[in-house]
Amino acid sequence: MFGVGLRREHYPYLTEKPITDIDWFEVISENYMNTEGRPISVLESIRKDYPITCHGVGMSLGSSNEIDPNYLKDLKALIDRLDPFLVSDHLAWNHWNGIKLHELIPVPYHEESLKIIANHIDYVQNELQRQIAVENISAYFNYTTSTMNESEFLSLLVQQTGCSILLDINNIYVNAKNFHFNPVDFIKTIPKESIAQVHLAGFTDMGTYLFDTHAEPVHQEVWNLFETSLELIPENIPIMIEWDENVPEFHKLEAELNKARQIMNKRDKNETRKITKPVL
Repeated sequence: MFGVGLRREHYPYLTEKPITDIDWFEVISENYMNTEGRPISVLESIRKDYPITCHGVGMSLGSSNEIDPNYLKDLKALIDRLDPFLVSDHLAWNHWNGIKLHELIPVPYHEESLKIIANHIDYVQNELQRQIAVENISAYFNYTTSTMNESEFLSLLVQQTGCSILLDINNIYVNAKNFHFNPVDFIKTIPKESIAQVHLAGFTDMGTYLFDTHAEPVHQEVWNLFETSLELIPENIPIMIEWDENVPEFHKLEAELNKARQIMNKRDKNETRKITKPVL
């Protein structure tokens, strides 16, 4: 299954109900929560023809504050309305003591934060009455108090809460370049069966570091990492392209997604050759 993020720039095109190469759409939950405007109307029209996922940026799982119950109430209403096949958010925080930031801030990776975030995930899954997926983020600083890395932390969250993982290949590559680690080792650490979805996106090279902007096509290095990772992720997993800035025309987004489809088809053909190879 191959999907893209639903963006308002494509509303006029999609409301004409064209034939597309898209299998499903991912929506940013907060854009459609607690609203009866045009966006939700367009989304409900698209939902008649396509499965969707709800991907949040405001749950703030990593905050030391409690999860906002009103936020969860609005999210659950949206979930009940749209019946997404996956609900996800980030291993990050952006709310604290009534202050809301417009960035996803990384968390320290140690036992204390693990306990807090695991409790938050348990609470969210109980309130929503469903499993959620947690995404690895791009980060631009580390905490000196961390006692483990992000992939180890995510793996422990899976063990303790039963959540799944939204694996962002671009974020792994960006962090690997910025913090000098092996991105394949990161993917190997994540329990394969816990990976529920894959994100692919484009970064911007700022000269001294990579910046996760979602403003460019997927870079070749990320495609290479994606292809390498195929043995480490489940088969038939939902894969999508994120493109949030400098959003292209829809056909260009489809072409970008079809690169992922071609890589997967190449993997499938190679696997078929292995299976059908005669035994001498």
